[in-house]
Amino acid sequence: MKKIIFPLCLIGGLLCGLTAMAGPEEDRLAMVEYYSDRFPDVPLQEFANGLYAFDTIAREQWIEMEDFPPYEIAIEDGQALFETPFANGKSYADCFENGGIGVKQNYPYFDTDAGEVVTLELAINHCREANDEEALPYMIGPLAEISAYMAYTSRGNEMAVQVPSDNTGAVAAYAAGKQFYYTRRGQLNFACSSCHIQSAGLKLRADRLSTTLGQATHWPVYRSKWGEIGTLQKRFAECNSQVWAKPLEAQSVEYRNLEYFLSYISNGLELNGPGSRR
Repeated sequence: MKKIIFPLCLIGGLLCGLTAMAGPEEDRLAMVEYYSDRFPDVPLQEFANGLYAFDTIAREQWIEMEDFPPYEIAIEDGQALFETPFANGKSYADCFENGGIGVKQNYPYFDTDAGEVVTLELAINHCREANDEEALPYMIGPLAEISAYMAYTSRGNEMAVQVPSDNTGAVAAYAAGKQFYYTRRGQLNFACSSCHIQSAGLKLRADRLSTTLGQATHWPVYRSKWGEIGTLQKRFAECNSQVWAKPLEAQSVEYRNLEYFLSYISNGLELNGPGSRR
């Protein structure tokens, strides 16, 4: 197997050893060390709050917004949809462990039988199709609301995504997601890491860039610019567009692998979704 070295020799050189051959846990620990050194005053769990972990003014505005969170209606609508039986009398609860309550921390996971990464949103549509219901759009709308409700029931649970070292498919999917994160694309020639590792904490227009660590903990998210709640993969597509790259389809293999990588990196942090962002 050819060893591929990604351009990770960043500020301080703390991530220079993070190559395609490093294991997931080595990657996660390297990320924790890097951000802990770069932001020594930020407690580890605070990275789950994105830019609000280190932008004092934005944090104050965010805390005020959380008094009457804009995603509250989405949670209520998502619960109603989740609890509405299908035409055959079954429900979403029949498809998930623990009736779908408090399980988001285990997603995405690698389905060995199917040979692919399964995100929570994909699992929701698999459940619908298994019960003769039509699949829902992945980025916004009812599926995002159902996901928001399921995320809400999982608040406080620690991310616990598994990449078994003896599962070659899972390891390969994780590595593919990692490669996507560090690969430059689009007319601006940016990688995800260009913003969220190399430039994390710096300002891009009016906002500070968040860290890779914690990026998967708070989804789905209500964004003011969207005016509604959307999924993590909607954000992936938006980021691709912002660097003038063609976005991929939601729940494409590439985006699912990317979500797998990001979610594993956030293991040990508490889920705090759904969230609100500007």
